[in-house]
Parts: sequence; structure tokens; C-alpha cells
Amino acid sequence: MDKLRLGYVGCGFMAQRVHIPNFVSLPDCEVVALAELRPELGRKVQTRFGIPTLYRDHQELLADPDVQAVAMSAAFSVQGDLARDALQAGKDVFVEKPMAVSVPQADSILAAARRSGKKLMVGYMKRYDVGNELVKAKLDQFRTSGELGALTFARNHGFGGEWIAGLDIPVDTTDEPMPAVPPIGPDWLPERFLKPYVSYLQQYTHNVNLLRYFLDAGDDVGVRAVDLDEDGYSGVVVLDMAGTRVVLETGHISHHRWDEHTQVYFRDGWVKTWAPPLLLRQVPAEVEVYRAGGEQTFSRPIPQPGWTWSYKREAEHFVRCLRTGEPFRSSGEDTRTDVRIFEDIYRAYLAQLGSL
Repeated sequence: MDKLRLGYVGCGFMAQRVHIPNFVSLPDCEVVALAELRPELGRKVQTRFGIPTLYRDHQELLADPDVQAVAMSAAFSVQGDLARDALQAGKDVFVEKPMAVSVPQADSILAAARRSGKKLMVGYMKRYDVGNELVKAKLDQFRTSGELGALTFARNHGFGGEWIAGLDIPVDTTDEPMPAVPPIGPDWLPERFLKPYVSYLQQYTHNVNLLRYFLDAGDDVGVRAVDLDEDGYSGVVVLDMAGTRVVLETGHISHHRWDEHTQVYFRDGWVKTWAPPLLLRQVPAEVEVYRAGGEQTFSRPIPQPGWTWSYKREAEHFVRCLRTGEPFRSSGEDTRTDVRIFEDIYRAYLAQLGSL
């Protein structure tokens, strides 16, 4: 198969610093077209990355028969609609998380994929971090062997902090205004809660998705309890994931690195992973295995290959799967569940406030 001919939609921060450089660097991929509503910015980015064709909007790009697949990163509330349009146009799609901001929007995207026969991958880069892959392998081992006893509890703590980590890939800017973004969300959500809802969703959909991956939970996830502050962001949520109690701890801290870790407990030990700052290249998550019981040992296995970046590996995965036919690790069908979970969380939150 020749190189995958990819079109990219959007020239924002993540497009310029992460996704376009990664796709351009892949030997099996050629970025042949770019779409951007801000023409001057589009020309700058086109020139810097040597992209042959620039289009005024995504619809023009989708009409290009030379484009086989499309990757995109746009405003969270609208990129799902762009993904649906691309699937309807017969293109395979990579879209940044969240896949959608409501279940109906997610369902419309998946319906377009079924009708066209094309594939959708959602950019949950944590699933492609070699540290998290090692955690998944350890969890599978211990759940099968029973050597650490029964699985009892899981938690994810995510307070954020410094996420750019000095990444020095330049970002082109212009004086052109940002494209207008309509307020879009679930039909039942009062408009004043749209901004905090989307903020909470786009940040912590990563964490919920990673926990589902670790626990093989699929769609078997329910909300047990919600305790969020008035900001609709900081607090604690208790979930049931395939019979395991899971706690999600959310909030802010002015940390000099990135304050996020995930821990899965067994009766006789745990497996824990620390996330690196999101844009810290070539540094995977750290892993710890604690064996309780008689001998009481800690180990810190080193993920392999050691010097890798989850964002680069997700781009490689997208291209490889389209070339080989293997399924995506973070497919649209799977990640619909994350959209549904966050609607359930916010319904419970607003019910407590008396705002539903």
C-alpha cells in the first residue's frame, strides 16, 4: 500500500504543536491537504510544514478525492460534527477527544460511520502510552493468575498543573479572530452549565477512558455518587466499572509538573501509574507494582520502548490500522461510553443543585 494520504482540519495549538508534526514525521503517511477558516494562519502553517494544498474549510477538503483519511482538532463542541461530515464524505477519521459533547451527537457520528463503512478513531493518547500499556499487561496478569488476590478498588487522581513542559515547537499566530463556536451540549443541560460541562468533559474523559481500558469495563459503567463543587469541576465521583468501585478525584493545583496518577488495588497489592506532563516528549508514564502479604516488595518496571511519546504512538496506530485493517484501540464505538458517563455525572450533579 502507498503512503496514507491524510488531510488535516484545523491549525490551532494542538494541531501545530502535536498532531501535524507527528503525522508529517511518519514514513507511511503524507499530509497532502490542510483546511483552516483563518486564511493567513492556514498559509503560514501550510508553508511551515510543506503541505501541498490549503482549503478554506473542511467541506472543500472533504471534496478532494486525493484525501483518503482526515485528522482534526477543533473546538470541542463542533469537532464531532466535522468528524461526522468527514465520515459521510467517505473518509476514515482521527478526531481529538472528546468524540462528542452529547450522546445524540455521538450517535450521529457512529451512524455516519456505519453508513459509509469508514472507521473512526478517537485520540485518547493515554491508551498508547507504553507505561499504561505495561500497567494493562500487569493487571491482566494478576487478574488471570490471582497472585495478588481479588481486585478490590481503583482510583484516578487528576489535579493537573504544568502540562506543556517547555515544548518548543513554534506556533504560528495571526490577528485573525477565532472562528465563532456555537454553544452546543446535551439538550437537557441549561445553557449556563454548558461551559463548565464541556471543560469537565474534555479534561476528565481521558481519565475515565483510561480506567475503562485498565479494567476491561466496556459499557458496564454506572454512576454511584457525585460530589462536585459549584464550579462543576472540582470534587469526587464514584463509579461502578464492571463491578469494581472506582473513584475519580478532580480539581486544580499550580503544580510544577503534572499531578495525575491511577492506582488499581488488589487484596494483596496494587499497580500504580504516574502520568507525565502531557506535552513532555519521549517520557512515558511511570509504573509501580506493590506486592503485599508476606514478603512486601515494591518494583518499578521500566516501560519499553523507553523513550516514546504517547501522542506520536497514537498517530502511528491510526496510520498502521488503516494500512493493516486491525481495529483501533480507541474506536468511536467504544468511546461513546465516555460521552454517556459524563452526561450521567452531570445529570446527578444538577439534580443535587435542583437545576434540572
